[in-house]
Amino acid sequence: MNERDLVIIGGGAAGLVVASVASQLGLKVTLIEKNEKLGGDCLHTGCVPSKTLIHTAKVASLMRRGGEFGLDAVAPTVDLGKVNDHVQSVIDQIQLHDDPERFRAYGCEVLFGQAVFVDPHTVRVNERQIRARRLVVATGSTPLIPAIEGLQQAGYITNESLFSLPDLPRRLVVLGGGPIGLEMAQALARLGSRVTVVERLPHLLPQEDPQIADLLRDLLLDEGLSVHTSTSAERVSRQGDTRIVECSGGLKLEADLILVAAGRRPGVEGLGLEAAGIETGAQGIQVDRRLRTSQKHVYACGDVCGPYPFTHMAEYQAGIVISNAVFRLPKKTDYRVVPWVTYTDPELARVGLTEQQARDQGIEATVLHFPFRDIDRALAEVEPHGMSKFITHKGRLLGATVLGPHAGELIHEVVLAMKTGIKISQLSATIHAYPTLAQIHRRTVNTLYGKRLFSATTRALVRWVNRLIP
Repeated sequence: MNERDLVIIGGGAAGLVVASVASQLGLKVTLIEKNEKLGGDCLHTGCVPSKTLIHTAKVASLMRRGGEFGLDAVAPTVDLGKVNDHVQSVIDQIQLHDDPERFRAYGCEVLFGQAVFVDPHTVRVNERQIRARRLVVATGSTPLIPAIEGLQQAGYITNESLFSLPDLPRRLVVLGGGPIGLEMAQALARLGSRVTVVERLPHLLPQEDPQIADLLRDLLLDEGLSVHTSTSAERVSRQGDTRIVECSGGLKLEADLILVAAGRRPGVEGLGLEAAGIETGAQGIQVDRRLRTSQKHVYACGDVCGPYPFTHMAEYQAGIVISNAVFRLPKKTDYRVVPWVTYTDPELARVGLTEQQARDQGIEATVLHFPFRDIDRALAEVEPHGMSKFITHKGRLLGATVLGPHAGELIHEVVLAMKTGIKISQLSATIHAYPTLAQIHRRTVNTLYGKRLFSATTRALVRWVNRLIP
């Protein structure tokens, strides 16, 4: 049995980054993926297909809104089978970058099958045992299915099956008001489904600022979605093709399909981690700040260890693993400035602390707001909904939430400001091109300086200076 320098379990975003770098550097690398294709959840059932579907739904929405732009409104004819064919075509284009032959050309051995630990240094796949000096577990996550009476018998879909649906459901119940649930709820509603969202907590997007989350909820309601917060699905039954969802408070919903979007769970099942002595917890595999597991030669990165279930975090963590496992240079994770985006329309982007989190930490934060309805570019594009909200302390940003058009793009100026520790005065002093949506950052900061500039004290000082100096 030949020993490999590195065995990577999982061919998603994190695993592919590690495999690409390590193999091109000349290490003997084996990459094992349990599914038939590389790319992971992000490419096949997550980020790529969902954002493609969301954009298609946006186009359908704009067609109906033609009158707002001085055009004739058009009611689109939606064939979900054709839409999902388009989704698959985008996946196929990106799949070329994740072709196994590309990695084999780097010298990486690529195997398909379920990897199982035999001992801390050995895994078995397809009846073959492979021993490695170091290993990386990057097996991602899978949909969390809540224990609701009758759900399994009645049938449901998740993001893993949504993008192969041939027909648009007339009535859809979405269990879960988190990012996946809301993104898909709005998209399918715009394509023509009658959608109801059920969320057990008091607010949609429970990890976000409640003020902003409630503003988004109101916008979704205006679009025709039904939303029930503080509501739990208690049992599901089926009568013919109709699913009946009975909820707390006596609410009863009828649906043609149920989309379960109640969160994710780390992909640790079937790996035989106990045979390797690798410890797990609520977030999955337990790791230190160098992403080492309880077996220091075994690393984990991505959704399987958390704490953030985002592709960009998987790629970031892969870089940490490369430093430690490949270059053997100790490097620790730094999660102080982590952005994320919910791709509803308008988008909701967030980085750092919310107002409540700052208060909980005993910080007397200064909170700044500015609405998109006062941004000229937003008005020109008939996208005036949403606002920015900055959490500041002693002239520096602690966090920001932006709800508005292209918020996922806009948030990165704030991310860079927080990463570099610059003062908010520098955001104000930075020239922003007109007319752009990015002007909202400068305008938000200027709400603070505007109060100071036009105060009675400043006005008196200006009058005195102008009398003193001819």
